[in-house]
Amino acid sequence: MSRKAFSASGAVSVGPYSHAIEAGDLIFLSGQTPVDSQTGKLVEGDIVEQTNQCFKNLFNVLEAAGLTPDNVEKVNVFLTNMNNFTAMNEVYSKQFSEPYPARTTIGVSSLPLGAQVEIEMIARR
Repeated sequence: MSRKAFSASGAVSVGPYSHAIEAGDLIFLSGQTPVDSQTGKLVEGDIVEQTNQCFKNLFNVLEAAGLTPDNVEKVNVFLTNMNNFTAMNEVYSKQFSEPYPARTTIGVSSLPLGAQVEIEMIARR
């Protein structure tokens, strides 16, 4: 069985993976770091700016799959500094409406390209 993959021009891959893969009615979105698709570089700035860019990239992938944030069931957030949790959460709370998707936030020692945050999602068609 072959994979059905989705790619978005408004998202960047920094390795050999697809932006998203469809499995039945589930769409698994690869983690997005705060890379600006126009420049191919990590967005400079604080956790607010980096979190906003992650969501911009992810929502471009959702759109490429014909979905919206309302289709998101689960989100995983990876932070290199858990002191940024509150500021990340402020941005996060504006991306979805209630009831919010399930979520896990994990502190990690480092992320690709020196990013402060990476976010991945699972959506349902």
